[in-house]
Amino acid sequence: MKLSNYIIDFLVANKITHIFEVCGGALAHLLDSLYRRKDIFTVSMHHEMAAAIAAEGYARASGNIGVAMATSGPGATGLITGIGSCFFDSIPCLFITGQVNTYEFKFDKPVRQIGFQETDIVNIVKPITKEAVIIKDANRIKYHLERLLYMTKSGRPGPVLLDTPLNIQRANINSDKLQSFKKNDAETTKKIDSKVMEKVVTLIRTSSRPVVLAGGGLRLSGAQDELFKFIEKTEIPVVTSLMGLDVFPHDNSSFVGMLGSYGNRYANLTVANADLLLVLGSRLDTRQTGTRPETFARGAKIIHVDIDSYELNNKIRADIAINSDLKYFLVGLNKNIRNYDKDKIESWKRIIKGYKNQYPSYKESAGDEIEPNFFINKLSKVIPENAVICTDVGQIQMWAAQSLEIKKSQRFLTQGGMGAMGSALPMAIGASFAKPGKIIVVITGDGGFQLNIQELQTVFYHKLPIKIILLNNKCYGMVRQFQEQYFGSRFQSTVIGYSAPDFQKVVSAYGIPSIKISTNSEIKNALHKLFNDRKTKFLEISIDLKTPVYPKLSVNKPIEDQDPLLPRDKLRSNMIIKPLKENKNEK
Repeated sequence: MKLSNYIIDFLVANKITHIFEVCGGALAHLLDSLYRRKDIFTVSMHHEMAAAIAAEGYARASGNIGVAMATSGPGATGLITGIGSCFFDSIPCLFITGQVNTYEFKFDKPVRQIGFQETDIVNIVKPITKEAVIIKDANRIKYHLERLLYMTKSGRPGPVLLDTPLNIQRANINSDKLQSFKKNDAETTKKIDSKVMEKVVTLIRTSSRPVVLAGGGLRLSGAQDELFKFIEKTEIPVVTSLMGLDVFPHDNSSFVGMLGSYGNRYANLTVANADLLLVLGSRLDTRQTGTRPETFARGAKIIHVDIDSYELNNKIRADIAINSDLKYFLVGLNKNIRNYDKDKIESWKRIIKGYKNQYPSYKESAGDEIEPNFFINKLSKVIPENAVICTDVGQIQMWAAQSLEIKKSQRFLTQGGMGAMGSALPMAIGASFAKPGKIIVVITGDGGFQLNIQELQTVFYHKLPIKIILLNNKCYGMVRQFQEQYFGSRFQSTVIGYSAPDFQKVVSAYGIPSIKISTNSEIKNALHKLFNDRKTKFLEISIDLKTPVYPKLSVNKPIEDQDPLLPRDKLRSNMIIKPLKENKNEK
């Protein structure tokens, strides 16, 4: 059989249901092998970056492997942003690129290029993939595909890439005689030493101010139900990272918001005053800890559990570091944590409730001007129970993360490590195909939306039930806020030189109904129109250019001391542990 046909058959046999692609000459045989297939759906995107991120969104929403394809040269390099995002956020995706014939490829020759659009994509993406390989021998196709699909989900998940030269795509192979990849049976889940588990349980039982930090790794390991069981047993307060925002329902009394530089002030105060921090599947990057990691949770014993051993004791030194799959760990913890004394942490929970009452995530503006956090909270009330929410990067991401109230059946998809502007719309397209029938909500800004605005055509063509909400502040708001704080309000390229079109006209040109509002009094009616049916719709919200994201942690501040700064006596009254000295003369 033809090798390109074998690849598609293999994907179908491994329950791949969708391929996101942009066509090109070096994909010709693979595209032909997809022609009129009924068992796999081809989604033609309008930019390779969008195709890669759609595959990422599909994988995030479904838990299955996402697949994207692109041609050689500019097609392959166009995938890189999505590949990088999958690598940093541990998303299992297979990327397939077309390549020139092997007899046109330079290999080790000291020339820049031989074939048209020849580009060594394998070596370009090796630092941001778990494995990248060019297939030179058609009879090795089964081995490579089996190995790549195994690698993308084994251990810490991530992306892989297969580069397929044209002459290999069109080669005839005997599928019965192809070599298989043999898994290493030794690669099993590491057992947790019983003495280590005993120490963990003892620390949990003896702490009076415990906190769980829930990271994105919990959902990747399928451990969110085990986390829920643990919290039901203990009622220990839960904060999340940005990537873990949807692993625990926000209407649960134990939920205490998002931690970090742009985290909820009450969540940061909670972690700052903890005496035990159980970190589950979070890499503790500086957006969580601040730029002074030695000040992070300084009064707490830290237990850090992660499947990637390199993340343990990397930025923050843990008292107990456990290299384990999170589901495996939590199953063991739930077996060992019996008859937990909930009364012991009642006073701690009252303190946290006081933080939440003092520092809510939103407030309604005094006039009729729309305040983003207030709007996002209102949006939470009308988003359907099982919807998938996709947010762009920048101020939009932080307003959404601070003020959305995510239900147990909802998903919150956003990029963490790569943080690509323009990712929300293609992510939503992938999620929509992964979860057919569910409403998908995009929250984006005027800057990010323009980076992949062409994918409105994909949404329109497939009649996807995507509700697009754009908060328009007529600038690149996050960087503008940096420039105001650190660069004397010199707004180069964020305000000066930046422009946006009339989105109402642009979106209407794609055949999508659009609405625009600018006042609080219009919110209720606009949200009703947006969600009163399953059709694609667009809502634009005008907000003030100068609207900041607060709270925000400045450089060299501990996480409890966010802007706008609290009066010093108020900050001290909120601290159970000793506050840091702010100057040399302070006692």
